Amino acid sequence: MSTAIDTRAARLRDRLRGALVAAAATPMTRSGEVDLDLAESYFHRLVASGADALAVLAHTGRGPFLSADVRRGLIVRARRAGVPVIVGVGGSGGAAPHAVHARSAATPPGREAPTGVTAAEGTGVVERTVADAMTAAELGADGLLLFPSEGDRVALHDAVWRAAGLPMIAFDLYTSPCPPAVMREILGHPGVAGLKTALLSDAMGCQETIALTRASGRLAITGEDRMFGPSLLWGAEAALVGIAAASVEATGAVMRAFHGDDLRAFEKASARLDRLAAATFTAPMEGYVQRMLWLAAAEGLIPESHAHDPFGPGLAEAERADVLAASS
Repeated sequence: MSTAIDTRAARLRDRLRGALVAAAATPMTRSGEVDLDLAESYFHRLVASGADALAVLAHTGRGPFLSADVRRGLIVRARRAGVPVIVGVGGSGGAAPHAVHARSAATPPGREAPTGVTAAEGTGVVERTVADAMTAAELGADGLLLFPSEGDRVALHDAVWRAAGLPMIAFDLYTSPCPPAVMREILGHPGVAGLKTALLSDAMGCQETIALTRASGRLAITGEDRMFGPSLLWGAEAALVGIAAASVEATGAVMRAFHGDDLRAFEKASARLDRLAAATFTAPMEGYVQRMLWLAAAEGLIPESHAHDPFGPGLAEAERADVLAASS
């Protein structure tokens, strides 16, 4: 496949270089209800706090679990924030393409796999991803973040590009890491603007992914909440992270210090973010969404009534105090 980049993908790549993209959560009630007006206010607050762009309906936003009307509404409201909007597409929210508003009582907490598609679920994943992508294009999204798939990843990217024509950000995720040979093919696709790495604890894999992305002329994007400072040192040129669903200022401080000339400021900002990441991105890992919602409520970004993740594992209320203490 050609390594030339399409002008549309090149524009998004250049627009996002140096940017902090907040992987926004979706504020929900305990039963999974979404208030679109409240979500719009939250998106505006993220931007006011320093987010240069928004990623909605991604893993942090529980995109694969939301109904079609809610998904559409969140894209429309995010666009009103006046920054580039990247939309998460694909993934699996259970037996149906998208759940309605809340987790089925038959599904044990923590068993969902919103970030990938198992071999058994492979049928129809391309169709679902393409449909999501076409909706995002229709509503004016600036780009797409493709959830990893266990099927033919190159074919998936090509199908989405042909159908929607929106620049794509590929995704190397720790639950379904992309083989280097496949990654090279994806990075050679003309519609791919960049690649987000989120390998959690695989430093060598993160370094390799960043190097391959930069060598292809695409944007190397860190999604490494637990290796944020190091990933910048390894060559990441932008960030798209779940920790910025609440802590935009703390995340942005690391990026600003990195691009400055004060080593101590970078060290201090990184240490602060690392403490927070250690408290929020920990076992059970799927609980990070709830932890970020707790933090978003504490910071006044959303009300307590909508600081719930009905799709994640149940967490002890005592954990909230640890998260808030780490953020201080």
